[in-house]
Amino acid sequence: MVPFPRLSWQKITLKLRNPFRLSYGTSEERQAFWIRLSGDEGWGEGTIPPYYHISDESMIALWTRSARNPEPFPEEVSQVGAWVGSEGPAPARAAIDLALLDRIGKRQGRPLYELLDLPRPIPLPTSFTIAIDTPEAMARMALQVKDYPVIKVKLGSDARDVERIAAIRQARPDAQLRVDANAGWTLDEAVRMTGELEKYRLEMIEQPLAKDQIAGLGEVQKATPIPIVADESLQSMQDIEDLAAAGVAGINLKLMKIGGITPALQMIRRARELGLRIMLGCMVETSIGVTAMAHLSGTAEWLDLDSPLLVTNDPFSGITYDEHACLSLPERAGIGAVSRIEM
Repeated sequence: MVPFPRLSWQKITLKLRNPFRLSYGTSEERQAFWIRLSGDEGWGEGTIPPYYHISDESMIALWTRSARNPEPFPEEVSQVGAWVGSEGPAPARAAIDLALLDRIGKRQGRPLYELLDLPRPIPLPTSFTIAIDTPEAMARMALQVKDYPVIKVKLGSDARDVERIAAIRQARPDAQLRVDANAGWTLDEAVRMTGELEKYRLEMIEQPLAKDQIAGLGEVQKATPIPIVADESLQSMQDIEDLAAAGVAGINLKLMKIGGITPALQMIRRARELGLRIMLGCMVETSIGVTAMAHLSGTAEWLDLDSPLLVTNDPFSGITYDEHACLSLPERAGIGAVSRIEM
């Protein structure tokens, strides 16, 4: 833990239950940061995968500046955005945003969704992610979670993607299947793949193209009735405008890539005005970040908040899951995450 009187942070290593193979590569662990305000008044998290190319040093630089900020912490939600500012990496800003909101919620004795004047979340199922493997191995993993109704399948690494979906659909004819290509296809491949995958009753296809190919995402959407959902392509308010103009069906919001709950709420409002559907997602995070996002679940059609199910050593406890992967919020003020161990 880095000692500052007002704000400190700690780096932790999250161990994955199964190797996580994406179109970007394979990993068995992820690095995460959690921050705490003085007196444990508020907790936040700043965690980002290595393929976003955001250095630890750049995040620590922002937290160091924030720790030395002489301005008092905000006491109202409306003041948080200005205190955090717009400079610095998005996950570092997200950590401060969460910690400040957690502090306000705790001081007022109110859960985050109530503090933000959002609908009270009801238990809803999250998707459960199956990383890229052989079709046979992925089908076995789908059967291992036979009581989970929604499965998100990682694709985009080689020519066996259709085989993977066919094997999973045969193993789980009951499941709602979502595909995440993690920017692994070219435009021609995406148009061809969506056509071949239509018969497998997919609920959506997430980020089939590279993040800068927003117009291309619209071309893929024109070629298929399956909803195309942007993930890596969404990192700013302008991206909302561009994605809606391109004609995609929806967006996947993640606190760590957009800078926290304060900008997430602005994006949700604008996305709704433009007719976009909303998915709430997460990185491989601790229960601090995922529980914070779960407070927004009353605003979305789709949830992809399964990180605590994928990690073996989450140091925190927050949202809980029933046998059908339906998540429920803790009955606590603020974000509602607590430590499992003495930190």
